[in-house]
Amino acid sequence: MKKQAVLDYEKTKIKAEFPQFKAGDTIAVHCKIEEGGKERIQIFKGTCISRHGDGMSKSFTVRKLTQNHGVERTFPVESPNVTKIILERVGKVKRAKLFYLRDRVGKATRIAQKVTQKKYSES
Repeated sequence: MKKQAVLDYEKTKIKAEFPQFKAGDTIAVHCKIEEGGKERIQIFKGTCISRHGDGMSKSFTVRKLTQNHGVERTFPVESPNVTKIILERVGKVKRAKLFYLRDRVGKATRIAQKVTQKKYSES
């Protein structure tokens, strides 16, 4: 259990500009990569398969298929290397952890898109 002083400090440092996403959503993570003396931004686009942690230690795992090989990467939310997270598609899933996607390739890894109802007002 964390002390109250630590929790208050974490609240002041938590990034608030990232969108709310959950497991099953397709996201694009912009992260800084340093090669040699140069720094650039690389986009890692895939399906979020899990979120874990709390406060400053929050992290999430993103999985994508590259040349028929699954690639997973875990990002700390509060890392200075993660510059932007873009929510591209909201998935319709019933689980919090989608580790079963590791055994699947191709079309079997597709997740249905969540459809939101638009409310039309009668004029």
